Amino acid sequence: MEKEVITILGEKYVLGPDVDLDKEVILDGNGNRITNEMCEEIVEEVHRVLGRPSLTAPKVVSPEIKARVPQELKLELEAEAKRQGKTSSALIREALEDYLHSA
Repeated sequence: MEKEVITILGEKYVLGPDVDLDKEVILDGNGNRITNEMCEEIVEEVHRVLGRPSLTAPKVVSPEIKARVPQELKLELEAEAKRQGKTSSALIREALEDYLHSA
């Protein structure tokens, strides 16, 4: 059976079998037992730190642009994004690219 390899932030990892932490005792580097609750906390922390994948390049933080808009425009954006099956951010990026490339 071929091992599954995934890439996260440009680093390759080989996936192993799932571990049932209720049955198996796995210790961290300090000798503390790793629990499902601990794993969930680690995943939440990773999501907070890493955020979304870079739009610029692997391991490069994509810049963020903020703008205030009227509530009605925000609601229209969200509705259109939902209709198209996209995120509001994706729709904004597309609109900005279209506008700048047509100018």
